[in-house]
Parts: sequence; C-alpha cells; structure tokens
Amino acid sequence: MGRISRRAVTLGAALTLAGLTAGDAVAGAGRRGRPRHEMRGMWLATVANRDWPSRPGLTVAQQRSELLAHLDTAVRRRLNAVIFQVRPTADALWPSPYEPWSDVLTGTQGKDPGWDPLGTAVTEAHRRGLELHAWFNPYRVANHTDPGRLIPTHPARVHPDWVVPYGGKLYYNPGLPEVRRFVQDAMLDAVHKYAIDAVHFDDYFYPYPVAGQTFDDDAAYRTYGGGFTDRAAWRRDNIDRLIRETARRIDRTRPRARFGISPFGVWRNRATDPEGSDTAAGVQTYDDLHADTRKWVREGWIDYICPQVYWNIGFAVADYAKLVPWWADAVRGTGVRLYIGEALYKAGDPAQPAAWQDPAELSRHLTYAAGFPEARGHVYFSAKEAGQDRIGAMARVVADHYGRFGG
Repeated sequence: MGRISRRAVTLGAALTLAGLTAGDAVAGAGRRGRPRHEMRGMWLATVANRDWPSRPGLTVAQQRSELLAHLDTAVRRRLNAVIFQVRPTADALWPSPYEPWSDVLTGTQGKDPGWDPLGTAVTEAHRRGLELHAWFNPYRVANHTDPGRLIPTHPARVHPDWVVPYGGKLYYNPGLPEVRRFVQDAMLDAVHKYAIDAVHFDDYFYPYPVAGQTFDDDAAYRTYGGGFTDRAAWRRDNIDRLIRETARRIDRTRPRARFGISPFGVWRNRATDPEGSDTAAGVQTYDDLHADTRKWVREGWIDYICPQVYWNIGFAVADYAKLVPWWADAVRGTGVRLYIGEALYKAGDPAQPAAWQDPAELSRHLTYAAGFPEARGHVYFSAKEAGQDRIGAMARVVADHYGRFGG
C-alpha cells in the first residue's frame, strides 16, 4: 500500500464528514492541521551562497537579519511556504552529529557558526504563518574534486570508497547500500529534531550528464547489479529505494511532515517514450538522472511533486503549456499534489528569450495552470529574485493572483 493510501485509511471517516478527500488532508495539511488550498512557495538556496547568507563570514546578527528578511519577503509576496536548503553539499545548517557545519556560514567547513539557522528558520517561519520545508541534496559532496579540501573528519574522507568524482564535483555513490543508509540518517536527524512541515529533494540524484565523462560505479554495479537487465535499471532501482525508504522513515519519525520532490521538468520526451511529454529536452530524468519521477507519484511514495517547468509558454523545446497538462495527467487520481516550479530567476534576465523580458509572463503561467485542477500551487526560484523582483514579474503575480495572504 502506498504512503498516501496508508494515511488515507487512518483519516478516512473524519475526512468524509468534513467533505475533504484524503489527498487534500494528507498532502495539504499545514502545521496547525488545516489543509493548504494552494501552495505559494519560494526556494531559499544556500549552495555557494546563492540566496543566503549573502557571503560567508557574516556575524551571527547579520546572518540572522538576512534570513529573517527573506522570510519577511515571503510574507510581503503573500506566499505561504519557504523551501530552505539545509544540506547543500553533504554538510549541515544545524548542529548535526553526522556531517560538518556548512562553509557557506563561516567560510570554513566544520566551524560552529554560533547559532542554529534551521532551528531559527522553523521558529520564525511558523511565527509568520509560513510553512518551512527543509531542502536536502542527498548525494552531492562538494563542488570540486579535491577530497583534501574537506575537513579530516568528513564522512567522505573517512570513507573514500563512498565517493565518485565526476564533472568537476564529488558525489556519494548511490549504488552503495551503506551510502543510502548514511544519507538518510544524516537527513532524518533534522526531521527528528525540528518541527519541519516537509522534507524536500530537488533534481539532483545521479548527476546531470557531462560530455566525455563516465560516472565510475563499476565496482558497485559488479557487487550489487546482478539481476538487473542493465546498469540504468539498477541505477533507477537505487534511487527508487532512496525515495521509498526515506518516505517510510519520515512517516516513523514525524508523521505529519510531508515529502516532496522537485525534479527537472521532463520525465521523458515522447520521441523516447510514447507516454512522455511533447518535448525535445536534452535531459530526461528517467534516462539521464535515473530518477523515475512518474513512478514515485504512481506508487504514492511522495506527498507532492513540484516539477521545475522553467520554460516560457510557447518555448519550442519544452513548452510550459505542454508540460503542465502532462504533469496534471501524471498526478490525476493518485492523491499526490502537483505544484509547478517557476523560473522567477529568468524574468528580466537579458540572456533569456524575449518572453522573459515581459513582466506578465509568469502571471500568464498561473492563469494557464489554473485551468488544471490538479495544479495546486506554484513555487518560485528563488528567494533573491522574489525580493529584488528585477522587472516586477513577482509583483504582477501577486497583484493578479494572490489577493490575500496565505492561499
């Protein structure tokens, strides 16, 4: 029985009396137990100091002030959720017994910053009526390939056999059962300690393909790949196991916390698979990242899926207006909620197509998605742009669609 279905059995009678579906209450319940009718979220990215902190080495007061300013931006934009990246590169933005403090805070990996960013974020988000989704990256270890730059006690230094260099970065090997267990333990520590509203993964499972390079998991495949038709099927099974096991452990650790995934927006192109989307994307999550995102929805292992549909309406290779209906069809009848990931960062970027120079493009996305009852909200990448709002695209969304706070 899938994860949603197990919860639905427990809640069934009460939900019927309340006139709600199991999917509404399970996937949408906020921290006070009432259903969220619409997701209005923003990602708050910390990797490489993308959104926060603005640079490493700020004082505690400066870091805290910047963090609260982002939460205040969410309130000002009439959002109701912040997806806060708390494990960007096999490190932690809380005091973890498993992994070192992130260097995005102090500039030095493992150095205690003198406060608890995740704990503060949970408390202050809830104080403002916002949900706090803790965003983890399961397998990325470092944005470089030199293990010597990691602190000596880093698990990747202690277990060098866990690590694969690829594409200028270091990754934990998803094919090793001990790695899968460890990354779950590291992430679930935060789920145990903090009243987070959801666990959130983004689009990084096996790494994005890099031309001319091979992800060297030969030894793991020889040891564990028996019984699979090919290496790709084995890799997909490794990621399936991560998702299924994480879902079960979230249920045991914090049953009210949801589990959401934000994959790259294309599962498979129709030219590859007749059940795929009418797109011609260069990356397909099923084939290239070995992430069968549609399966996770169908099996009910997750509570919500938030595909990164980061293209404009009419974009030939991957049209927003073709992907939203595909995803709506993928979730229909499953009890898994669909939120659409929006490329706010593209609005007003001169390097982007002409559509993104129009402040109304994002608002048109919401108008279009409103025609699909399965699309229950939107999440914006990311917090920095939500605050700066270069050409007023976010302000236009708020004016056109968010008449009141909280959804």
